[in-house]
Order: sequence, then C-alpha cells, then structure tokens
Amino acid sequence: MGLFEDLSRFLETRLDEFLRAHPHLELMALEEQLRGQEEDAINLLGDLKRREKQLEDSILSTAQDIQRWHERMQKAAAANRQDLMQAAQEREAALLRQGNHLWGQMKGIKERIEQTRELQRRVHEKRRELKTKMAQAEAERAAERVKTASTPDPAASWGNTGWNQSPYTIFDRPVDPLEETFQRWETEEELEELKRQMGR
Repeated sequence: MGLFEDLSRFLETRLDEFLRAHPHLELMALEEQLRGQEEDAINLLGDLKRREKQLEDSILSTAQDIQRWHERMQKAAAANRQDLMQAAQEREAALLRQGNHLWGQMKGIKERIEQTRELQRRVHEKRRELKTKMAQAEAERAAERVKTASTPDPAASWGNTGWNQSPYTIFDRPVDPLEETFQRWETEEELEELKRQMGR
C-alpha cells in the first residue's frame, strides 16, 4: 500500500467522520462534488467543440484537395497523359481515404458532444434538486433553533466555519496563524518533555 493510497483512505475516513458529526453538511459536500462534475463536463464540452471545429476545417480542406486532384486527373486523361492521370488518381484515392477517416472521427466527436451535453444537463438538474433540499434543511434547522432557543454547539459552528471556507483560499496566506500557534505549543510541549527527562 503506497503513501498516496494511505493518505486517500485517511482523508475519506476523516471526511466520513466529519459528515456524520455534521449531517447537514453532507448535502453541501454532495453539492460541491456535483459542481466539480458540472465544471468538468463544461470544460470537456469546450475541448470537444474545439476538436469538432478543427475536424470540420480539415474535412473542408480535404474535400477541396479531392476536387482539385479530380480535375487534374480529368485534365491529364483529356491530354492522354496516362502517367499523370494515374498519379492524380492515386492522390485522389489517398485523399478520399483521409476524408473518410476524418468523417469517422467527426461522427465520434459529435456523439461524445451529445453524451457530454446530456451528462451536464443531468448533473445540473441534480444540483438544482440538491439546492432545494439544502434550502428545506436550512429552513428546518432555523425553525428548530427558534423553537429550542438554546445556545449553539460550539463544535458544530467551528465545523461549519471551516467547511464554508473556500478550499482554495485557506492555505494561500504566507503565514497561517493557527499553524503558527500549534507549532509554538508543540515546541513548548517538546521542551517541557526534554526538561522532565533531563531532571530524572
């Protein structure tokens, strides 16, 4: 078992534990996953559309080449130049094969575009359903808070705060104050332990 697999399993386990402790955040986690999938589908769709345009251009260019070599073949036949006529015929056949190959690729790309569009539509629909559920769950929690009027659980609010932060902005600061505090505390603990060992 490699380090990456160990870390992945650890991360999954911790995420599962966290979501069990904060069940209302499970919907947010699912929504985040769906948003990622929708963004991937949109990016893939953009790549496929660019590839489709390239293939369209290549097919058009190949069709023009086929037409030019067909005219040259006819011209060589009319002038009774068998050598040139045969060479032009071979070139036309090679271009026809190339055009057929490009057409097959284009067909495949168009199918993938349709599949990706359908996937994006389904994911988008799931996200909409999930957002409705999240709004309902939030309304139920708000009603529960008003009914009980108890002080909020600090552990739950810490969890919410951390979860609601963007994963891309937490660690981009040059110095993380919380990391600094923990490092200082851990260093002090190690020093105390050393003093205890030396005092024996």
